[in-house]
Amino acid sequence: MAYFNVDTADKAVNYRMIGRILGQLLMVEAGFMTLPFAVCLYYGEKDTWTFLLVMLLTLSMGVGLNIYNKPQHSVLRRRDGLLLASVAWIVFSLFGMLPYLFCSTPLDISEGFFEAMSGFTTTGATVIREVEKCGRGILLWRAVTQWIGGLGIILFTLTFIPSLNNNGSLMLFHAEATGITHDKLGARISRTAKILWLLYTLLTIVLVLMLWMGPMGIFDSLCHGLSAISTGGFSTKNNCIAAYHSPYIKMVLTVFMFVGGVSFGLIITSLRKSWRVFWENDVFRTYVYIIALFFVLMVFAIVGLNHYSGWESVTIDPLFHIVSAMTSTGFSAGDWEGWGILVLTLTFFMMYVGACAGSTTGGAKVDRLLYLVKNFLAVVRQYVRPRLLHSVNVNGQHLNSERGNEIVAFIFIYTMLIVVGGVVLVAQGFPIVDAFFSSFSCVSNNGLGAGVTGITGSFDFLPSFGKWVMSLLMLAGRLEIITLIALLVPDFWRK
Repeated sequence: MAYFNVDTADKAVNYRMIGRILGQLLMVEAGFMTLPFAVCLYYGEKDTWTFLLVMLLTLSMGVGLNIYNKPQHSVLRRRDGLLLASVAWIVFSLFGMLPYLFCSTPLDISEGFFEAMSGFTTTGATVIREVEKCGRGILLWRAVTQWIGGLGIILFTLTFIPSLNNNGSLMLFHAEATGITHDKLGARISRTAKILWLLYTLLTIVLVLMLWMGPMGIFDSLCHGLSAISTGGFSTKNNCIAAYHSPYIKMVLTVFMFVGGVSFGLIITSLRKSWRVFWENDVFRTYVYIIALFFVLMVFAIVGLNHYSGWESVTIDPLFHIVSAMTSTGFSAGDWEGWGILVLTLTFFMMYVGACAGSTTGGAKVDRLLYLVKNFLAVVRQYVRPRLLHSVNVNGQHLNSERGNEIVAFIFIYTMLIVVGGVVLVAQGFPIVDAFFSSFSCVSNNGLGAGVTGITGSFDFLPSFGKWVMSLLMLAGRLEIITLIALLVPDFWRK
């Protein structure tokens, strides 16, 4: 029997345990590759052998890491969780890019990694200009990567690898989950993960069936269903949703993108108790209020600029765009850039804020915006009546000054990453507006394009170095920055 000192374990990173978990993750990823392989086999596509070989390579590497790494102990400390949460997404993307490199419409390494990272982080930015030329296997793999990344790679692993629930599971859950608070739905993290993935799967099935009832075929319905509920935004059409010319498709996707922007924990709580918990939730109400306000403003902008072209242009189209932008899905259903500068400004705000924490969306989150507003009002009240104590509560939970400092630090770093990314692209010779919009889109995990990256464009205009930088920014945005930034602190690596 192996014995270890807990103090010693806390002073050193448990590399072998991390290596074993990464091996198990790769085996899971290889399992998901069977889906596009089966599609290629069914349709007799050229990429059949590509997916078979990549699947076997990924599986072999996973089995090798799992067998080779025999840790003396299975204790996972905070540093182990932070390192694993970051490395897992990079490793998944490295193996996830292999189908793009060796398929019948190959990408280079920087493009392949960008596409894979964009998928797993549910950003939806693509370097593939003519997606309709890609095989069905590649199109499905793009959608599958977004579906996996929607709730999180680590969360999926906690569902199916029981050994992780004994040590460090709560810390792993917090390292990957988004938001300012994390509520468990069960006594064990594994139960929480299973409940979340069950709800996620059921919503996906319902969405796919509803899309299939419209003008979409079963394959397109599957791909768009996986992308929409994960708020990812990859499409099988060059013109995205606009290619279908269907109000029904827009309405269905709008509803499910909206649901994808709601905290899944809140949805499950409402199913257990009552639908009234939605309106009792501060964040959900703010989410709805923002959408309603921006809808009115956009309708005025469209009518005021004489862009009215039927009832859809002042009902479904603006609502679809608002929900798509705010939930960081990034689906396009028309030329929204032509709606005027007000719409573009509102779109920037929605991309920056995002939807609710605990959802599949990117951005800073409505929770943090609500805290900043309430904190500002508390400061004003304190200034007027200094003898009274004013607390800041979000959803009935008091947020102390320490949590407030974390939120302010996050907002600052989040903004600075957007600026740094934009400067890097400008230095690479990219137009300044397109550079900052691209950086903004990647950090917020939105993928929405404007200008050269608009509805008929792609991110293939980025130079190779720019693609690597944007890939890193997408990862930082998905892990909400602090998890990744912590690895750069020298104290993290000291015993």
